[in-house]
Amino acid sequence: MERRRSSVTRTPLNSIRVQRRSKSKSYRQSLRSCLGAASRLGLTPALTARRLNTSRRAPKSHNITEKVNPEQLALLVKTEWQLSYVTPLYQFRHTQLKSYSRQLSAFIAAEKQQGLAVEVEGSHGSLRVSFLVVQGMAEAQDDAETVLIQIHSKPLFSRQDEPLKAIWSGWLTCINGSPDYLRSLPKDFTCMPLFCSSGAEGLTALVKSWFQQTFDCCFGSLEISHTSLQWLLALWTNCHSESAIQYLKMVWTLPAVPPLKVTYTVNGPDAWELWSSVRKDRQEEEEEENSIGIEEVMRFMQGLKSHFYRHFRLDLSAGSLEQVSTALGSAKTSGRIKISNSKYMITTLMLLTECALLKMPI
Repeated sequence: MERRRSSVTRTPLNSIRVQRRSKSKSYRQSLRSCLGAASRLGLTPALTARRLNTSRRAPKSHNITEKVNPEQLALLVKTEWQLSYVTPLYQFRHTQLKSYSRQLSAFIAAEKQQGLAVEVEGSHGSLRVSFLVVQGMAEAQDDAETVLIQIHSKPLFSRQDEPLKAIWSGWLTCINGSPDYLRSLPKDFTCMPLFCSSGAEGLTALVKSWFQQTFDCCFGSLEISHTSLQWLLALWTNCHSESAIQYLKMVWTLPAVPPLKVTYTVNGPDAWELWSSVRKDRQEEEEEENSIGIEEVMRFMQGLKSHFYRHFRLDLSAGSLEQVSTALGSAKTSGRIKISNSKYMITTLMLLTECALLKMPI
């Protein structure tokens, strides 16, 4: 355990430049009017009555490479992504990705010429953008196929024959999105609410700006709440019997002066033993074995906190959970996530898609 002061920098809402279209104007105007007030207050108009699901399917290992191109899948796992939510895209077409690649490349080049795209100022004009469909990720009939975006550039002092290198990656996805919400959208809108990015913040801002201008959408930061972190901890622990998680690591912040950071690590077998006892209690109550309820998650967390208190006389309930990690992945309240094992990534993305839909202003 160590004491250290933590500083928090709040990022202001991105300025939004949007060219309006006549079609569905009233729908998109209501979207825009919701964004400013709702985002600042942490509210979600029209969704304020919704909460995270209180029950989920227990994750099962499956070979996702049977459905998804292994090379594309390798680009998604073992990278730490910054999460954002994005509202439905107006007149986005999966069949126009080559055109979008050219448009975004030209947009970044134009911004660079104005001195705004500083991250690629040494690219010698060799910047290339690619949009790809990642087939096989969709879980429900209403889910849009995942779209992967990469920006490639040549280093400043590279040889002429040296290949372009990926300097930024991002993807939009919707995994098992709310069918009621998706079916309520006008037909000209495509919903991929979860946006993951990895690379320079300046390039991320440029990509978001292009999307906002081209598809009349809005982006916002997607933090991972205390409850969502606990869900991930339980879901990943539930995978221990099929893929040994080796360890369960949590980082808590306790209210003290200066704030007290606590790193709490539990051996995988010990975490599984506690989880199994919680699951056994539920089975005795004749609940469905293939589902996990919020009551089990809370019992599991209480067991972990009680164990810590017996040894260190510190009550973690007084603090906040900031980070969780296992061999399957890691997540932080700041909205950073890493998926380390593709066999369980669908379960993780289902939860994150739900979080993104709940955070959206409409």
